[in-house]
Amino acid sequence: MLARVAAGRSLSAELASASNQGGEGARGALLDFCYGTLRRYGRVQAIVRTLSQRGAPDALVEALLWCALYALESRRYAEYTVVDQTVRACVALGRKGAKGYVNALLRARLRADPGLDARLAADPVARFQHPAWWIARLRAAYPRDWERVLEAGNSHPPMCLRVNARCTSPGAYLERLAAAGIAARRLGDCALLLARPLPLARLPGFAEGEVSVQDAGAQRAAPLLDLRPGQRVLDACAAPGGKSAHILETAEVALTALDADAERAAAIGRSLLRLGLAADVRAADCRGPEHWWDGRPYDRILADVPCSGSGVARRHPDIKWLRREADVAAFAARQARILDALWRLLAPDGKLLYVTCSVFTEENDAVLEAFLARTPAARRAALPGGAAAQLLPGPEHDGFYFALIDKPA
Repeated sequence: MLARVAAGRSLSAELASASNQGGEGARGALLDFCYGTLRRYGRVQAIVRTLSQRGAPDALVEALLWCALYALESRRYAEYTVVDQTVRACVALGRKGAKGYVNALLRARLRADPGLDARLAADPVARFQHPAWWIARLRAAYPRDWERVLEAGNSHPPMCLRVNARCTSPGAYLERLAAAGIAARRLGDCALLLARPLPLARLPGFAEGEVSVQDAGAQRAAPLLDLRPGQRVLDACAAPGGKSAHILETAEVALTALDADAERAAAIGRSLLRLGLAADVRAADCRGPEHWWDGRPYDRILADVPCSGSGVARRHPDIKWLRREADVAAFAARQARILDALWRLLAPDGKLLYVTCSVFTEENDAVLEAFLARTPAARRAALPGGAAAQLLPGPEHDGFYFALIDKPA
């Protein structure tokens, strides 16, 4: 699986196609090795490259070594077990001839070598576990915070809940969690941060729609829309549906939820059904309103646009290695087209909220400034409480960007 990710496949696609053979424990181990190895991808690549005495091994053997190096550095497994099982795995992979090479490389890594550690520390990709172009962009954009952002990108993401205000209150649900032995604390109006992640089946009332899993940063979107009962609201890029659900939990509005991908649009409907909510869900591209719009303007529009995902890389560690620097400009061009299309659908005195889960300024401030320059009627509004547009990833939330645009009456 990791060899295929290295060749360009997404980790999500690989995991979706993997069977559950072996039970929950095997699935947990699979996730641990995939996510853990990819979070250290720059480092384990550099170690193999440095220690290999015969050039690069073939793709399967190299991916096997990445996994083994992650296992060794995680310190959750005995060193002799990792070496032994990795050598045995060569046979299972049909690479019996690589047994000696794999054994020698792993034992070389286990020997204390100050020279190797110094070389790894001097290599930015190995040290920060991000591509060089990604590191350079963050360093230029956030001179004081770039290392912290990179560190967050390699960490385990927090698990945050959004309490459904139509069913219960955050305080009451916090008490239910405590009664179930689940530690959590309140972050915002409806956000509860769990002390540690756990399976959805352990969450009281999850199946009944009392609570959803949604990052605390993502939960900023619905309140920023300033929703009022009876409004027509458009969630233009809605899948998987978390922000759509939060909108409907917040106010009695008529919501249209779009996604260009039919399968992802269907997931929105399933999410709303669990929560007992209803919306007009459509598989449609918001850039082509002539194919789906009824001509009636929207009072509020949420444009949670497709982006690089650089603010949520710890949740999708393959993103860092599958993205290319040229992709950022391509996303920015797509985002500009979405804004231009949606502006025509916004009612006078309406509000449009532009959102990305990116930390790259080219997708955020640059897109907004260009839009405002070519759209004289648009006015950027201050976020409530003087909140910053750019939310950098940290221990409590992922990285997001929010910009509120008013359309004068």
